[in-house]
Amino acid sequence: MNITREDKDKLNAVVKIDIAKSDYAPKVEKVLKDYRKTANIPGFRKGMVPMGLIKKQYGQAVLADEVNKLLQESLNNYITEEKLEILGNPLPKPQDDLNWNADDFSFEFELGLAPDFEVNLENKEPITYYKVKADEEMVDNQLKTIQRQYGKIVSQEEVKEGFTVVGTFHNEEENIDNEATFKVDDIEGKTNQKELLGAKVGDQVTLKTNKLFENDETLASHLGLEKDQVEDLKVEVTFTVKEINEQVLAELNQELFDKAFGEGEVTSEEEAKTKIEEQSKDTFQQQGDQKFFNDVTEYLIENADMELPAEFLQKWLQTQGETELTEEEAKEEYEKSEKGIKYQLIESKIAKDHDIKVEVEDIKSVAKDKIKAQMMQFGQMDLPEEQMEGIIQNVLSNQEQVKQFSEEVMVQKLLELYKEKLNVNEEEITYKEFVDKVYK
Repeated sequence: MNITREDKDKLNAVVKIDIAKSDYAPKVEKVLKDYRKTANIPGFRKGMVPMGLIKKQYGQAVLADEVNKLLQESLNNYITEEKLEILGNPLPKPQDDLNWNADDFSFEFELGLAPDFEVNLENKEPITYYKVKADEEMVDNQLKTIQRQYGKIVSQEEVKEGFTVVGTFHNEEENIDNEATFKVDDIEGKTNQKELLGAKVGDQVTLKTNKLFENDETLASHLGLEKDQVEDLKVEVTFTVKEINEQVLAELNQELFDKAFGEGEVTSEEEAKTKIEEQSKDTFQQQGDQKFFNDVTEYLIENADMELPAEFLQKWLQTQGETELTEEEAKEEYEKSEKGIKYQLIESKIAKDHDIKVEVEDIKSVAKDKIKAQMMQFGQMDLPEEQMEGIIQNVLSNQEQVKQFSEEVMVQKLLELYKEKLNVNEEEITYKEFVDKVYK
């Protein structure tokens, strides 16, 4: 066997594999002998079928199969030994005139080569890293949420603002007869609110469906209809009040603080607000990190001096799916994925240049943190180490989960590198300011 490579340019190459009869003949002969032992052909005893008949019936199929196996193995070994960084998979050049009766064969494969480039982490213009914090209003609202969570529901006699009502909507013509629960403040329009306020259990009030709630989804849910049925619905419905409830907030005392933050962790309202600020930082930091990571990614892609073997990759994309793509479809698919391909190469280059690796212990650490966070939601603050280890091993038996954790570890390590090496401008802003600046 002889393997040669012709580099068409820096991004494209053709590998030629010449296969001689001596390369495949022993393997073909062995397979045919095994076929002969088990072949069940009328007129012959098992294992006594003439080899000539076996070759006539199975020879060409076995030959093609063994040559293909040899090709794949040889090509893969060659790519590994030559340390070729390829994109996509090798594409065999069509051979319409291939003669399987010949002794020797030649095959050619097109390769798309990864570009040679450098990654510069010395940006002149700083990239902003947002340090997001909770504002006073957000902290107050979160404290109110905790009070509601540990508060109690008190039955009331008369509907007032802020109360929750349970009742039945009814309109015979529109086939509406549905029980719903909602807050009085959810009602849109002064006329509708005026009808409901002051009502008592057993009272029946008339409400107009037009802009009764904030959106059609909510209206449809409360009336027991589909969304398209309420889009232009402008009728009157009766609402029979069944229950009136007031949610009484839990008092801001030590009992509440112990339940919400852990025994003795917080001893005053001011400390509770400080704790909420600290807890919110983790969530907000994740969003700040994600924004920073996305901005760095865009910067690296825009400033990377690299070209891709576009024509090859488009040709490769045509054959990768369950159904073959047209040239136009493959071009469109390539344009969608071009940035992603470039960033994968950039990330791989950065990891290699800075010796960034994802170790097993890194993955286990991520798994442990996630399990702890999940357990805390159910009130389990601490698990015995042995039990924790068992859960971790169970989670890591899922390869998809391991892949996800590995990607998270890599992102965190890259983030640390970016913050250290790049020119970064830190800007402290509230979450509301962050949302307004980033998402609007």
